[in-house]
Amino acid sequence: MFSSDPHQPDPVECILRNAELRNALEPLQDESIESVDIARMTTHSENDFLESMLEWERAPMIPVAEWFDPVLTLPEADELSDDDVAKRLAKTIHSLYTKHIVLEFTDHLSDRELYALVSRDILPAYEKKLDRRKAYLHWDCANTSDDPDTWLRYYASEQEREVWAEETGKEPPPMADPPHRRRLPKAAM
Repeated sequence: MFSSDPHQPDPVECILRNAELRNALEPLQDESIESVDIARMTTHSENDFLESMLEWERAPMIPVAEWFDPVLTLPEADELSDDDVAKRLAKTIHSLYTKHIVLEFTDHLSDRELYALVSRDILPAYEKKLDRRKAYLHWDCANTSDDPDTWLRYYASEQEREVWAEETGKEPPPMADPPHRRRLPKAAM
């Protein structure tokens, strides 16, 4: 006798949805669709992957500030006291986290410096706005790709420093404790 589990997706509906998604993605097709190993995924999992790809392709690129209603704006840091900067920064970091944005490598920056970076670099940055975002956008506040010194000094492990030295043939800067320890929301990469 056949019994159906109400928590499992209907296999026929999954196959039909898969065909719809593949048709919708066909004009946008690139090598990432071929990266789906259907032998290792259920049709339901494949559909979830394809839906996320389709959402990415269709998502608008808009400034991060416009992801919020009303638009997230910050007053100029020089108009605020240190306490006001700290309070607004904490509230802004929480707001960014609600939109799946986490700040990485911030402990070398003062509150005022981090506030300015959020206002100047993050809020006006054009990023894909995904409504069903499961992953987080990790914002590198140390600019490690263009200037690794801050990362090497404050954040890199001894092993990471050794690998960097071997790859570049340079001596890393001396290690130091970051001057502004923070406990910010975290999310897996």
